This record gives sequence, C-alpha cells and structure tokens, in this order.
Amino acid sequence: MPTPEYILSLREKIGHDLLWLPGATAVVLHEGRILLGRRADNGNWAPITGIVDPGEEPAATAVRECLEEAGVVCEVEGLAGVKAGGEVVFPNGDRCRFLDHTFRCRYVSGTARVNDDESTEIDWFDLDDLPPMREDLLRRIRCALDFDGTTRFSTEPGPSQDPTGAHESPLS
Repeated sequence: MPTPEYILSLREKIGHDLLWLPGATAVVLHEGRILLGRRADNGNWAPITGIVDPGEEPAATAVRECLEEAGVVCEVEGLAGVKAGGEVVFPNGDRCRFLDHTFRCRYVSGTARVNDDESTEIDWFDLDDLPPMREDLLRRIRCALDFDGTTRFSTEPGPSQDPTGAHESPLS
C-alpha cells in the first residue's frame, strides 16, 4: 500500500523530520497458530501491523489491516500492550516513531493469503515454531499470548529520553 495521503501532506511541510505515528499490531490466533506476513519492504516476518488513520480507532485499524493485508476477518479480544518504539529511518530518509497498540485477536473467517502489496507471503505458524523475527515483534506476540485482561505498558523513559539505555520496560 502506498504512503497515506495525509502523511505525504505532512512530509511536504516537515521534510524528513521525525514524525510521531500511532500504529496497531494484530496478533491473530487460531487453533494454536498465529497469523504472520512476510513484509515486502524488508523480507522479515511479522504480525499484521498498520498505521492508524486519522479519526480511526486503533482496534479498528487492527481489524482493517488483517482484512486488507491477509484476507482474514478477526475480532479484537483485548488491548494487550501499548509501547513507544524506537526511531525508524526509511531508505528515503524519512524518520518516524510509532506508538504501537498490540491487540490480541481471534480468527473469525477468511482464507489467509497475500491480499495487497505490503506482504510477499501470508501464513499461519505454530506458536512453538515461529520464523526468525525482530525481538520487538516477538515481545508483542508474547504480550498478546500472556494477555489476561490487563493491558501492559511502560512508565520507564523511552530510548529518546534515556541516553544511557539503562531502562528496559516489560514490553521493550
């Protein structure tokens, strides 16, 4: 999917400066398996993620992204965690940080498939046989798997506020 129009409009004003964006991660579970996509931009496996559109609720983003990217209808069971991520620098020089909302979701219907240009593969994986992926994504998955009705979050300084890197939150 191309960059949303509102982000392009902001980039015209701020150039490559740091942009703060709300994001959503859908950890979709079904019969002991998790839905993952192999990202087209970097080839890495990840849960389904996306940017929250203006006026959209983060939980609605999780549901929308699953349908758009993977052809799967899911239902949000709960907000498992909220975490500010580190700075991301894209190949074109654009900089951003995401405030991620990780949702535990359950499969409702649909056949998992590549449904847009953001992924090269979509598949279900056994929870005990996940493909290699970034540690921050594995933490989101663990957070959703451990979800007991209580949302996890951090009150520790984030990477930009703590230059020593001495603080690590339960979700970091």
